[in-house]
Order: sequence, then structure tokens, then C-alpha cells
Amino acid sequence: MRFSNDFLDEIRDRVPISAVVGRRVTWDRKKTNVSRQDYWACCPFHGEKSPSFHCEDRKGRYHCFGCGVSGDHFRFLTDLEGLSFVEAVQQVADMAGISIPQPDPQAERREKERTTLQDVMEMATQFFQDQLQTASGARARAYLRERGLTGRTIETFRLGYAPESRNALKEYLAGKGVPKEQIEACGLVVHGPEIPVSYDRFRDRIMFPILSSRDKVIAFGGRAMSPDAMAKYLNSNETELFHKGNVLYNFSRARRALQGADGAETLIAVEGYMDVIALHQAGIENAVAPLGTALTENQLQLMWKTTPVPVLCFDGDGAGQRAAFRAVDIALPHLKPGQSVRFAMLPDGKDPDDLVKHDGRAPFDRVMAEAQPLAAMVWAREVSSGVFDTPEKRAELEAKLKQVVAVIGDENVRRHYQQDIRDRLYAFFQGSQPQRGERGNFQGNGRGQGQGGQGRFGGRQPGPVAAGRGAISDRLARSGLVRGHQDQPTLRETVLALTIVNHPTLLEDEYDEIAAIEFENAALQKLWSSLLTAVAEADHGLSREVLIGKLEVHGHGTLLRTLDQQIRNARLWTATEIAAAEDAREGYRQALSLYKRARALKRQRKELEREVAEATEADDAERIDQLISALHEVQSEVARMENQEAIIDGFGVMSGRVKGAATGHH
Repeated sequence: MRFSNDFLDEIRDRVPISAVVGRRVTWDRKKTNVSRQDYWACCPFHGEKSPSFHCEDRKGRYHCFGCGVSGDHFRFLTDLEGLSFVEAVQQVADMAGISIPQPDPQAERREKERTTLQDVMEMATQFFQDQLQTASGARARAYLRERGLTGRTIETFRLGYAPESRNALKEYLAGKGVPKEQIEACGLVVHGPEIPVSYDRFRDRIMFPILSSRDKVIAFGGRAMSPDAMAKYLNSNETELFHKGNVLYNFSRARRALQGADGAETLIAVEGYMDVIALHQAGIENAVAPLGTALTENQLQLMWKTTPVPVLCFDGDGAGQRAAFRAVDIALPHLKPGQSVRFAMLPDGKDPDDLVKHDGRAPFDRVMAEAQPLAAMVWAREVSSGVFDTPEKRAELEAKLKQVVAVIGDENVRRHYQQDIRDRLYAFFQGSQPQRGERGNFQGNGRGQGQGGQGRFGGRQPGPVAAGRGAISDRLARSGLVRGHQDQPTLRETVLALTIVNHPTLLEDEYDEIAAIEFENAALQKLWSSLLTAVAEADHGLSREVLIGKLEVHGHGTLLRTLDQQIRNARLWTATEIAAAEDAREGYRQALSLYKRARALKRQRKELEREVAEATEADDAERIDQLISALHEVQSEVARMENQEAIIDGFGVMSGRVKGAATGHH
């Protein structure tokens, strides 16, 4: 029995591959990271004692680093259990709750027709590619050279040229025996009852083939060479093969970039074809683009099937901001735990092509590093154009924000957005009003700020939390802890990571705890993943030099040097390579104890904040006071630990400078 690719993709998307494999293996608790949908087990295909069988839900694939087997849902069942392909599909479909489609002669006929139409589109693609190399394609070649595209890039994206003649493609395909009905069904000609003779849809245009998720040409985009053309860019019309709102340009290639050995972090959505191609040429292969229209809900869902938090990149001008705000409305109803979007705004007047043309990928990477979460865009949209100098205007803003986040379908995500809005409003209005004791200040009920009293905009507020957002001492602001929430890891996370890198023998006795560490800093998360993978692939223990070499190969060299400088500035010598083994072990255990205490306090604080939010919704004043008292104690303990770390880090920085000055080093 033959199954359509769409049906197979649907059941693969609905059933995580870990659910199929997990029924036959036991996941290793040390190496498995469920939150990242990353699983390890002893290989079921060959006998082994240490887990080298790797399964990733994001990729929908498994691979054994020991015996080399790999595959998808169906391959696992056919190879391990000896099922036929049809039986394997039936089993996964049952898990997905989807019925196997019954044989349908009409559906089979349409599938054959689609295959035939794809053959016609392939012929058209080759025709356009050939025309680009002819004399009539000279202007198009010159334009592509002016845009900085290399011959290799042009070939990779199969760019071509549609001649000016009204019938060049039609006559070429007819000469190959393609019936006019198929040419029309592909959208390659303009035809209809009021058009006596059909003619080529694309004329005097640079041609961009648009591929399906399975790398088949299903449509074209054409960029006009003439400045007088009615449309600068023209896409294929809707056909049996092509539904514009469901397709992303370069999607299949970008998805492979995420799945490669040095996989990109996430998908990036940019505006147009040339942006995607320019980024690819600069080494950024994980970019996609909508097809001449604003991003659609279906296109966003397509990205979410591949990556949990894609980045939407927009121009920094007014039009770009409006497009970003429209994307906010599209994304909000569909948010789920771990599923969201981020927004990267380009410098005004610049597009991705401009950024990478002269200085390579670095300027664009900086834009990506500053991408903002969806919650920040929601806030920016509502407050950027308003003045909230009266109670009525502030109440209007609060009501508007409540209305915006109310569309979020997932209850848990909606609750956290509501709490985020409350915190932002509290800090915003507190900063916009005169302080207590100033002329004209309303004295309220006499309670001090941060004691669970009436908030500035109505409702009881968790004072210590909101106030804490802005109350950071100068010393703490300079510390590694605050910088850790921006670029640099916290000092305790640095000590944990670098002690292990410099003393990998600790892995032999402390592996369980080491493998369970979850860093807050994104760069350290990637470093840790590479470290654990290197350990898993090693036949025996790793030396410091070999481990560092493997980490540098995976692009962590700069981070390792930054971490080393951080601990040397702080004079924490137990984390360096010169420390004795027993000293390194003791320093590691102290840092781990601080790490665990800090994690526990943060979990406790989040839980209390959630309970405060619930009590606020219920208007339970007594419960609010009890919770805020407990929250204040936790907050004080967090502040004590953070200030202690800031003192250590700040002293280390000063000591390093003094030492450098004394020895003449800068």
C-alpha cells in the first residue's frame, strides 16, 4: 500500500520519536535531558553497557554512535521488530490517533498527477537555469553579480532567468510533449475563458524556484528586471502543488541546517528571497522567508514543528515594526510551554543583505543576539505611543494589556503573561509617579512600598518582586551575577563548568551530579552539551588537553577563555588547571552547594509569585499578606547570596587590575 508523504509527515509530527523508541529501551537518567527532548539509552541493536544510542524528538531521528544505525519512527519498527513498512505505519498511526487512509482511486490518481506536475516544474526550472547562461540572460547575470552572489550560490539556489518572449517557456514545454493542461495546472502560463491564447506568466524576470519540504520544485518567484514592471516580485498562483500561505522559502534547506552535526540554534524568518540567499552565502543557512506576504499562522506552525522558539527578523523602520506587531497577534493564541517566538529588529534602513555584504555574518549575529522575547514586544507595542500621566490612561493601558494576553490559549502560559504584565505595570507606574513625600503625592493607606499594600494601578502587588527589578546596587550591577543574565555567566556557574573542564577526573566520581547540572546561561548550556557528548563518545577517561581540544572544535574556544579570565579576576584558583586535585574537588563541591541553594530559592520564589498572583485574582487579602511575607524572606536570602557573589567578583576584578598595574600589564 502506498502512503502520501503528507500523511507520513503528519503522523511523524504528532508522535515524538521518543514515544516509539521508549517502548523498547530504558532511557539513561544521567545523560537524558527530557526538557530538551534529548534522550540516551543502551542501543537495542547491539549489546553495550554504556549508552551510545541517541534519540532527538526535534529531529525525529535516532542514531547509535556505537554501531552506526539510524532512522526514523518507521525504520526503528521495521529494523528492530521485523514489521513491514505498512505495519509500522499502522502502529505509529494508532499512537497518533489517526486512521490509515483507505485505498482511494481518486486520491491515487491525484497523487500521480502531482508527481507528473512536479516533473513539469523540474523541466521549467532547468529551462530557466539554462536561459540565465544565454546572451538574453546577460543583464540578469550582471544584476546577480552586483548583488554579490557567487556562481556557487546561484547554482545552489538554482536561480534562472525567464526570457522576455511571451511564449518561450510554453513553446519549450510543448516541444517536450507536455500537454497544455499540465502547463496550465502548474501555473506557468496565464490562461482563462477571456484569454484567447495563453502566454508565459513569468517574462524578463530573475527566477527563484520555491521548493516543498521534500525538496521538490512546486512554484516560482520572479524578480522583474524592468523598472516599469507592474510588480517588482511575482509569485506563482495557487495550484495543486502550491499553497502560498503554507510554504516558506528555503524551509527544507534551513531545516537540514538545524539537523546537521553543527546544527544552528533556531529558524530565522526574514523578509524575502534575496535576504535568505545573502545570509546563506555568509554562512547563515537557517533562514526562511514568507512568499511576498506577511507571515501566516500556517507558516508559523510549520516553523514550530521544527524549532520551539524561531526568531522573526524585521526591518527597523515603521513598516518593519508594524509587521512585527502583526506577528505578535498571530503568535499569541498559539503559545505553549516552551513554544514561543523572539523578535530581532534590524537597524533602520538596513536589510540582512546590507549587513552581511561587507563585514560578513558578525553584524547580523549581533542583531540576533539582541532578539527580544514575545512578552517584551507585547509591552513595547502598547506603551511606545502613549502618555500615561493620568489614572484613567493608566487604567486604560492595564485593561488593554489584559485584553491582549487573554487570547493566549494555554492556561499556564496565559497566567505567567498576566503576572509578567502586572510586574511591568507596577515598575512602570511606580517610576512615572512622584515619590512619597513629594508635593501632591497621594498618601494611600500609610503602608510602605513592598509590604503588600495597594499597588499603584489597583490590586495588591508583590512589592519585593517588582521593586527588586530596579533596586540593584552599583557593586551588584558590575558583578558576574547581573552580567550573567545578559552575556556573562554567573560566577558560581563559571566555577562549576571550568573546574570540570580543567579537572575532568572529577567526572569519574561525580558524573551523576555533573550530568544533571542545568545552566541558566545559554552559552554554558551548549558547552555542557558538547562536554557530555565528548565524554559519552570517549572509550576511556579524557585528559584536560583532549577535552579542551574537542570543545574548541565545537566552537567553544572563546567562551573557555572568557570563563578562565573571569575566575582569574575573582582569584578563584581552585577552578584553574594549577589547583591540586583535592583543592579542585573541594572548590567544586562548594560551588555546587551554592548552585543548588540558588536554584532551590529561585524555584521557591517562582512558586510564591505564582501563589501571590492567584491570591490577587481571588482578592484574598490575608493570604496575600502571608505570601508576601514569605516572599520577602526568600528575596532577602537571594539578595544576600547575590551580593556575596558580587563582592567576590568585584573584589576579584579590582585585584586583577591592581595586579596588572603593579606588573605593567593592561
